[in-house]
Amino acid sequence: YFVLHEGLIGVFGEEGLVELKYKDVRDDGRTSYSDQTGGWLGITDKYWASALVPQDITYRGEFRQDTIATGESFVAAYLGNAMAVEPGAAITVSTRLFAGAKEVAVVDGYHERLGIDRFDLLIDWGWFYFLTKPLFQAIHFFFNYFGNFGVAILLVTVLIKLLFLPLANASYASMSRMKKVQPQMKALQERYKDDRMEQQKQLMELYKREKINPISGCWPMLIQIPVFFALYKVLFVTIEMRHAPFIGWIHDLSAPDPTNFVNLFGLLPFDAPNLQVGGLHLTFGFWPLLMGITMFIQMKLNPAPTDKTQAAIFNWMPVFFTPLMAGFPAGLVIYWTWNNFLSILQQSFIMRRHGVEIELFNNIRSMFGRGKKPAE
Repeated sequence: YFVLHEGLIGVFGEEGLVELKYKDVRDDGRTSYSDQTGGWLGITDKYWASALVPQDITYRGEFRQDTIATGESFVAAYLGNAMAVEPGAAITVSTRLFAGAKEVAVVDGYHERLGIDRFDLLIDWGWFYFLTKPLFQAIHFFFNYFGNFGVAILLVTVLIKLLFLPLANASYASMSRMKKVQPQMKALQERYKDDRMEQQKQLMELYKREKINPISGCWPMLIQIPVFFALYKVLFVTIEMRHAPFIGWIHDLSAPDPTNFVNLFGLLPFDAPNLQVGGLHLTFGFWPLLMGITMFIQMKLNPAPTDKTQAAIFNWMPVFFTPLMAGFPAGLVIYWTWNNFLSILQQSFIMRRHGVEIELFNNIRSMFGRGKKPAE
């Protein structure tokens, strides 16, 4: 997987976290870390790991690849430095062994209670761990109350919406003002269609006069991007999300929606084919379809781009994202759908408060050249 580490792993004093892919160890043959105290070393995959934790000794940690009769094996081992034992005396050396599922509470518990240096890094939270792990903890908090990770994701989405409510409100308010001046914008574009520089100058003056930020509409999407990737990481690496059900046919939030529109989402009694072109799943399920519909509605609430090429791109984005998202975990698609729905409600409320007519159906008809023409 390109989004998480599988292979040999360890924490060694000043070296810090060391992650070696199987290929790296195969190519290098043997990697050693001498005169280490504390730390740990082992082998990890997506959900499971084994790790050795030396106790109160100085040692040399080692990662290597061995050839055996059945193929090859990879080894994480350590050798303690020589110690002098007085006649009649004894020395006791102990080692802790972790082997099993990388449950967050268990791994964090060993890190905190036993003081194992950075043992929580056994779970690959990624570069954005400062977002990924708190997001998991928030989801798990609601799971403890409601017993369903899908419901927990919906509630965390609401929480994130409330957290960024002032910024989103300012963005939607600016877009509402832009929608009100669209007739003036179109008039300026028509008047200065042969002079692009003057057209841009007049549009900027209009934006300034009406207190419009033309890029404000990007903020809701930009806010969603880090949350999207953090949630994807949570669904992908945490064993708690493995086989976690939602409602209905979603029995595993970490797997794609299993339904297919070809057999009417399971209503017709036959197994529909799963057709893919590149990363696009052409036979997508119910939740990706609902995500695409809500994305389309939300975009049609926004002011139409003045540039025809840009407008065409926006019109086709839901069509592209629907089959693209069909291959992603169902929990991620449910989050995006729910976020779109909340954004539609929020934006509609703000538009009405600013006296802007919601011309959703007219905007849709305008895609086919049947919408009413704006007033001159």
